[in-house]
Amino acid sequence: MCIALGMGNMIGSGVFLLPRDLAPLGWNAVIGWGVTITGTLCLALIFARLSRRLPGGSAAFTYADAAFGPGVGFIVAWSYWISCWTANATLAVAAISNLSIVASRLGEKGPLAALLAIGFLWFFTLINLTGVRRAGNTQVITLLLKLVPVIGAIGVALWLLGTGEARVEGMAHTAPVSLSAISGAATLTLFALLGFESAAIVGDRVKDPERTIPRATLIAAAATGLLYLLSCTAVTLLLPVDTLQQSNAAYATFFGALVSPTAGDVVAIFAAIAALGALNGFVLLQGEIPRELAHRRLLPSLLGRDNRFGSPLAAQILSSALASVVVYANYSRGLAGLFTFMVLVTTSTAIILYVVGSLAALKLERRGELRVSPGFAAVTLVGAAYSCWAFYGAGLEASLWSLAMTAAGLPIYVLMRRSAPARREEAPIA
Repeated sequence: MCIALGMGNMIGSGVFLLPRDLAPLGWNAVIGWGVTITGTLCLALIFARLSRRLPGGSAAFTYADAAFGPGVGFIVAWSYWISCWTANATLAVAAISNLSIVASRLGEKGPLAALLAIGFLWFFTLINLTGVRRAGNTQVITLLLKLVPVIGAIGVALWLLGTGEARVEGMAHTAPVSLSAISGAATLTLFALLGFESAAIVGDRVKDPERTIPRATLIAAAATGLLYLLSCTAVTLLLPVDTLQQSNAAYATFFGALVSPTAGDVVAIFAAIAALGALNGFVLLQGEIPRELAHRRLLPSLLGRDNRFGSPLAAQILSSALASVVVYANYSRGLAGLFTFMVLVTTSTAIILYVVGSLAALKLERRGELRVSPGFAAVTLVGAAYSCWAFYGAGLEASLWSLAMTAAGLPIYVLMRRSAPARREEAPIA
């Protein structure tokens, strides 16, 4: 279930919709995938090591708290919570974008698509409110379904290339290779790999977390990165750039053009299931973070209360309500514009956890509380540098939105500390 949570949260909307945004970048996109996968694997190694030393709790709080104190822990957890419910808004829109292939009315600007996306959001909120295990079972099932088009695209490309029937069209008339273009591609592709840390976020729910979480984190990151590189490159190589840019569902267009129109419609449904499966996983995370902060007395106690199924009722309702507002307030951008904007906001907000997690590993190593080799120290520096680079690549508008939403948590932290000082629970470091 932990592997399914990680892979399922990564294989959501990104790989199915990003070819549209990456197509004009040509080989910059391929290099960007390589940079993103390398950086993500470095971050996955860092989080695997930290989860072995700091098991239990929510990684969004515990890693920063152990190294820098509860204030930094709160800000990191707050920012990651924001990234979760903004990701859910993005995933709900992505599901509608794929379904617009079989129901063209959904691709038009207007409230219908927004309302349906909100409906999907609340459906999976209800599933999560019936218990963590049911949400985990849903994640396993949806992961198996969403792997069909990803692996299928690789198979189609290999078949066409092997038989000589393929025409490599996607790299013609694209942007020349440049550092700025690679940076932009790396930021977009990072969204597709957000979620490798999912098992660490729900550490309190995991059996034997010292062993389970590190293994699940590394397996999920490595397997998903390889599938992404092969699958997304196949789509961008074999379809013309203008075809991809006009598509709300790149994989459906790929199968429709190279296999059959019927196959394209079927894949659009599978891609929608992929987005909805990731939506289920991030809904699980969006409730766990306020729950953890409430237990630390850093948010109102109401957000830490579980229902009879062991799920945080108020935390889930608040998070889904905020995601619903984001979807409805921005539907006028259209599906493509809304998706791209939300990708950048979600990514730049989540990166705060990655930067601080890398710095926390270095701080704990310097204090002698985390034994690492010179090689791991180098990996940590690469992970931190990569995270900062990706944050820069998100652009000014998305970065300002993420910083503003993160800063909004500061008055809440100050108020909670004054009214009821948080009881810091030190996690043992092995």
